[in-house]
Amino acid sequence: PKVIRKVSLSSAFAQFSDHWSPRVAGEVNDMHIKLAKIQGDFIWHHHETEDELFLVTKGTLRMKIRDPAQEGKERVEVVREGEFIVIPAKVEHCPTCEDECEIILLEPKSTLNTGNLKDSDRTVKELGKINPV
Repeated sequence: PKVIRKVSLSSAFAQFSDHWSPRVAGEVNDMHIKLAKIQGDFIWHHHETEDELFLVTKGTLRMKIRDPAQEGKERVEVVREGEFIVIPAKVEHCPTCEDECEIILLEPKSTLNTGNLKDSDRTVKELGKINPV
């Protein structure tokens, strides 16, 4: 049987300091709940089959999007603490923030952080895990 446990977000985020390296904090069905600290610009990418949810718990995320509803025109959504954004599959996006931001990602277990760019220097193929506290 699965172990039922609560997770303290402040304690979980305190377990790591590196940016752009998501950690698995939990699982729901075939989804991972990942925690990440980010700062600066990531890379433009998309996911062929996976939607992604970005929930900001600290800081302000600027999500650059090449919006297919606007013929690929680039726009920016500002996602503040306590807000989230869902990026549908196949939509090119580039997360960015000036100051450090802490985010929760909810995405299928198959999701690679760099999506279609499988061999980027930012690709994390082996995800670390958060120790329950």
